[in-house]
Amino acid sequence: MSYAPTQQMQMSQPPATSTGEWKHGLFSCFDDCGLCLQTTCCPCITFGQNASKLGGSCCMCCCVYTFSSCVAWILGTSKRGEIRARYGIRGGTCGDCCAHLCCTCCALIQEAQQLKE
Repeated sequence: MSYAPTQQMQMSQPPATSTGEWKHGLFSCFDDCGLCLQTTCCPCITFGQNASKLGGSCCMCCCVYTFSSCVAWILGTSKRGEIRARYGIRGGTCGDCCAHLCCTCCALIQEAQQLKE
């Protein structure tokens, strides 16, 4: 008798091409100038789009990010951790937090570029 896991039991695993590294560097903002401009002018939109690709609600995440701007780095840190887990990227919460505290736009762009490819 063989055992086959059901759809609910299957865990999402990193893509087979995962190397433990981000596809774009933290300061590779200009690899996608349109995304760079969008994120610089309205980071909440990029955050919402990233959250949507992770299974969240784009509109809700965008609004929460906008109206909690003084603690938006906490939300960013959380989503960055989800992206790292999904793609098998090395790092930790401390690095995620520093990226969002010091370089919010760069971190959001890097995450968007990772989710795009």
